[in-house]
Amino acid sequence: MASRSVIFGCEGTALTPEERAFFQDVQPWGFILFARNIVDRAQLSKLTADLRDSVGWHAPILIDQEGGRVQRMRAPEWRDYLPALDQMEAAGGHAARAIYLRNRLIAEELHEVGIDVNCAPLADVIWPESHPVLRNRCYGDDVDTVVAMCRETVRGFLDGGVLPVLKHIPGYGRAVVDGHKDLPTVDVPLAELQALDFAPFKQLNDVKMGMTAHIVFPVVDDLPATTSPKAMTMIREDIGFQGLIMTDDISMEALSGTIAQRSAASLEAGCDIVLHCNGEMADMVAVAEVCPAMNSLQQARADAALAERQTPTEIDISAAKAELETLIGG
Repeated sequence: MASRSVIFGCEGTALTPEERAFFQDVQPWGFILFARNIVDRAQLSKLTADLRDSVGWHAPILIDQEGGRVQRMRAPEWRDYLPALDQMEAAGGHAARAIYLRNRLIAEELHEVGIDVNCAPLADVIWPESHPVLRNRCYGDDVDTVVAMCRETVRGFLDGGVLPVLKHIPGYGRAVVDGHKDLPTVDVPLAELQALDFAPFKQLNDVKMGMTAHIVFPVVDDLPATTSPKAMTMIREDIGFQGLIMTDDISMEALSGTIAQRSAASLEAGCDIVLHCNGEMADMVAVAEVCPAMNSLQQARADAALAERQTPTEIDISAAKAELETLIGG
C-alpha cells in the first residue's frame, strides 16, 4: 500500500488500539513525537517500534530536538542543551565545532531510541524585531553565519544516522508574532527578501527535506507561504529547493479555515506532505480524508530523503561531551 501524504502524531506514551488500527488503515508516511509521548528510553524505543509496526515498514519518525526551549527529550534521562544562539556565543570562535558536536550528540540520543528525523536546522535570519519564541533558536543575523552553522548541524545529524529538516522555508526570521497563535506578515521589497531572508535557503537547497513557514510576504502573495501556490513556485524555482517539503504544523493558529481545508490547500499549493502534530483523532480523521496517497514525484522526493539514512559513524561520546563542555565553558 502506498503511503499517504501526511505525517501524524499520537496522543500519549503508548499507541492505543484505535490509533494502531487508524495508522494501519491510513498509512501515513511518517510520525512526529512530542514531550507528551516521552517518559524514558525503554518506553520511547517501544513506542517508535510500535508506530513503525502499525504501518508495516521502517517509516520515518520525527521530533523537534533543537536544544533550548524546543527540546522534547529532556533531563534527567537526556542531556539539556543551551539554545543554539546562546551556545554559539559561549563558544566564540569555536562556534562551528561546538554546533557540530552538539548536533552529533543529539543525533546519538535520537538514533538510540528509534528516531531518525530531527526538525532542524533553522536557516531563518534573525532580526532585532524577531519574536522571542524564535530568536535564540536561530544561528545568526547574517547569511554566511547562518549557512555555515546549518551545514555543521546537517553534518552532525547525518553522521549520527538522523535526517535533517531545513526550516522555515522561505524564511521566518522577521516574524514579530508567534505563528502558533497569529499569522505573521512581512511587507518588505522582494529584492531585500532575496538578498537576506531567502538567501540561506537557496544556498542550502540541496538538503533533502524542508518545512514551510506560516508567514505572508505580500510582495509574493497574500496567502501564507504554506498554502500559497505562488510562494511554493518561488521556493521550487527561484530558491531551487527540490527536496521533500512538509508543512509546519497544520493545526497552528496562524492558518485559517478548518483543519481539512488547510491540509487540502497546502497540498494544492505544492507541499508534498501535511504535518499534523496534536494527535487528536478527530483532527487526524479529517486530515486523512483530504490527504491522498503520495504521487510519483512526492514519492521520489521522499525516497531520495530516506536514502540518506545511514548507520552512525563511530564516535567517542564521552570525549565529544567533554570537548563540547570545554568549548562552551561548561
